[in-house]
Amino acid sequence: MVFSTRMTSGLVIALALLLAACAPAHGQAPATAPPPATTDTPSPAGPPKKPRDPVETLALETSDGVSLAAWHYRVAGEAERPPVVILIHDLDGSHTTVEPLAKELARRGIAVVAPDLRGHGASTARLTAGGGEESLDTRSLKKQDLEATTLTQGGRVRDQSAVRGDIECVRNWIKLRADDGKLDIDRLFVVGSGLGCTLAAMWAINDAAWPDLVSGPQGRQVKGLVFISPTWSSRGLTVSTVLAADRVRRELPLMVLAGRDDRDALKLFEQLKRQRPNEWFEQRVGQAAPAKAAKLEGSPTLFLLQRDSELTGDKLAAMRSADPRRAAGDPASLIQGFINAVAPPREEE
Repeated sequence: MVFSTRMTSGLVIALALLLAACAPAHGQAPATAPPPATTDTPSPAGPPKKPRDPVETLALETSDGVSLAAWHYRVAGEAERPPVVILIHDLDGSHTTVEPLAKELARRGIAVVAPDLRGHGASTARLTAGGGEESLDTRSLKKQDLEATTLTQGGRVRDQSAVRGDIECVRNWIKLRADDGKLDIDRLFVVGSGLGCTLAAMWAINDAAWPDLVSGPQGRQVKGLVFISPTWSSRGLTVSTVLAADRVRRELPLMVLAGRDDRDALKLFEQLKRQRPNEWFEQRVGQAAPAKAAKLEGSPTLFLLQRDSELTGDKLAAMRSADPRRAAGDPASLIQGFINAVAPPREEE
């Protein structure tokens, strides 16, 4: 069963987020099963089952020859077909700078794939047309290099596309796992940090451009976006470009997480509010209570959740409160509430 991104009850998403912000963080973890009763029956012979590594390292390759390193943070336990997040780090970051968020989301039942974008971390080599290899680094990345991370085009069949950028390669890996019943691509979200917000939105727009086939849809797989401390402009890329696209401006559920002094995030939210005048919900630092659109029609689809922290970008994404009473307001908890409200678990789960 495929769930709509617009829920039928008016405040279901807002209520889910508010509940997440009030509940203790330890309440999110699944209950531990009691130990089995002691019996006189001997245990079956054989070596104990080796525990599964919670983090899987992936080696991918883009259509323009970039050797892309990515990490899959598995959901603990035997969860079947969990939702999945593609986690995009900030400029000059890597999977390690957002790894605390990835691990916490996985602990909460959400699989995460976090790539090192080209020129970052372990993704610094690209094959040349002559068969050689060139080195990539963040200092040399230009606008077109960053745009290349978001590309997905060429031909009519997506899985055979001629142009596959960094994020599309991650999506293709997720698709293979989904086809095997390991992940739920119908509950796919993209979380970006800093400049990664713009890249996430650019790829979501390109994702929506794929036409339907006779066998069914092959695009519009992204169900929601999360922007953590979005950067307005950097390296020639500006978030205003993606705000002009209906997919981001009007259609996709979108949550903005901001720090106390995060002006770019507040500016972006205000622009989106004008496009969704009856669909927004916000909790700002200093507000006694959350605010919402005066004429809210149906569910809110746009959220601002501002944290009382000076952190921004990947540092804000990785924030985790030491006090369990405050931890439910951390990014991982808020993202979990957003995902579960926008794309609830399937009925068979």
